[in-house]
Amino acid sequence: MASEDQGYGAPARSPAGDEVEVVAEDTQPPAAKGGKGKDEKKEKKGSFWRELPVLVVVALILALVIKTFVVQAFYIPSESMENTLLTNDRVLVNKLVYHTRDIERGDIVVFSGVDSWDPEIDLEEPSNPVAAFGRWIGTAFGVVPGEKDYIKRVIGVPGDKVRCCEKGTGRITVNGVPIDEHSYLYPGDKPSDQSFEITVPEGRLWVMGDHRSVSLDSRSHQGDPGGGTIPQDQVIGRAFVIVWPFSRAATLPIPETFTQPALHAAGALTGQAPLVLGFAGAIPLMALRRRLTRPRIDLS
Repeated sequence: MASEDQGYGAPARSPAGDEVEVVAEDTQPPAAKGGKGKDEKKEKKGSFWRELPVLVVVALILALVIKTFVVQAFYIPSESMENTLLTNDRVLVNKLVYHTRDIERGDIVVFSGVDSWDPEIDLEEPSNPVAAFGRWIGTAFGVVPGEKDYIKRVIGVPGDKVRCCEKGTGRITVNGVPIDEHSYLYPGDKPSDQSFEITVPEGRLWVMGDHRSVSLDSRSHQGDPGGGTIPQDQVIGRAFVIVWPFSRAATLPIPETFTQPALHAAGALTGQAPLVLGFAGAIPLMALRRRLTRPRIDLS
C-alpha cells in the first residue's frame, strides 16, 4: 500500500498508480516578470526620445506655415504707436482678412518698408550665420523686431483727400470730414505738427502713428514717390490683438470716428469721381452726336 505522504515536489500519482506531472499556472519567477516590465518601460522611453526631434520639426513647420499664411506675431520696437501699443508689446497680425475685405480707415496695419522707408530703429547685422538664423526665427515668431517692418494706422485709403489741419480745431479731415482722434492719440499730442494735403493715389494708403510727435510716418516721406503713401500690396496684415504682456492683452478695434456715415459717403463719391465725371461728359457728347446725325427733312 502506497504512503499517503509523497513529499513536496514529488510527482503525484493517479489512483491507478501512474505518475502525473503537475505544472504550475505561472511558472515564471517573480524576478523575471519585473525585468520584463522594466525593459518595456525603457523601450517606451527610448521611443519617445527618438520621436521628439520629429515632433519638434513638425511643430516648427506647422508654425511657419501658419505664420506665413494665417497669423503672425510681431514685436513692437518703437514708441510710434503709443499709447495704443507700447515698446516690447507683441501683437497678432491677421494675414487673411484682406483677402475677404478691403483695407479700411482706422485699421492698424503691419507693412514692409523694403526699398521704401528707412528703418525706424537700427539693428546690428548678425555676426555669423547662426546668429542670422536665430534672428530670422525670432522675427518669425515675434520675439525680436523686423528691421523693415512697420506698424501704423490707416488714415486715408485710395481716392481719399487727407488734409491737415481744419481751421479752428486743428483736426485732420478726410474728404472734408473732420475725424476725432482723442481716443487713440498720445496724450498731449496734436493731430499733426505740420500741414499737408494729399489725394491718396490708387493702390496706396496714407498711414500715421498714434504718437504723432515721434512717428516717422507718411508725413515724413512726402518727398518720396507716392507723396508719403505706401503701396497696398506691401501690407502684411491687420494687427487685431495684443497678446503680450498678458496684463495688456486687448483687441484693437477700428475707432468709432472712422464709422461716420458722412466719411464713407464722401469717400465713395471721391473714389468714383472719375467715373462720374466721365458720364457727365459723355451725356452732352451723346446728345450732340444724335443731333448732328438726325435725318434732315427736305421741305423744298
